[in-house]
Amino acid sequence: MTKKVLLLLADGFEPLEAAGFTDVFGWAALDGYEPVELISAGFKPVLRATFGFSVMPQAQISELDLNDFDALAVPGGFAGAGFYDEALSEPFLDVIKHFDVQHQPIASVCVASMALGAAGIINGRRATIYHQIGGKRKGQLEQYGALFVDQAVVDDGGIISSTGPGTAIEVALRLLANLTSPENAAHIRAKMRVPELDQNWLHQPQV
Repeated sequence: MTKKVLLLLADGFEPLEAAGFTDVFGWAALDGYEPVELISAGFKPVLRATFGFSVMPQAQISELDLNDFDALAVPGGFAGAGFYDEALSEPFLDVIKHFDVQHQPIASVCVASMALGAAGIINGRRATIYHQIGGKRKGQLEQYGALFVDQAVVDDGGIISSTGPGTAIEVALRLLANLTSPENAAHIRAKMRVPELDQNWLHQPQV
């Protein structure tokens, strides 16, 4: 049976962060050990990406039955592009809550963990976010009750968070491993020529 992943896009999302999921799951659909499908969706037919171009997701959330999906992926974006206006809205947060209630894997990149926090699903859980001098985003994440971890990718019981666009492929591979198997994710990593995960990179402070 095909596993289905919802790529939830907000206005102002960062293209590279979404591309990590589209490429990893695209390769997995073509050459993986288990059938998977990624569906991109938003709350309007045309979205504006962080750097100004328009994107047409495959579907609108209102057209989908969330019960058809097995996992959720959420790229981050920029405040100046309007990302938080949609990513912190109740309809957006309701989608995240649905997957949490079903105990299904959820992956976020960069500041998308703010949406996980606003949805109430990382209270008391280990998580990370884009971390900068002064710790603004760190502080915001902790206000949602998260246990901040200063490393590139954090996986707490299938809820994955990360620190920036450069982590997107690793987040997607981690989600693929959680949804299918570590063997499948390793196979896709090799096919895509993604280097083996450097533990020093993973654990080094992010500021």
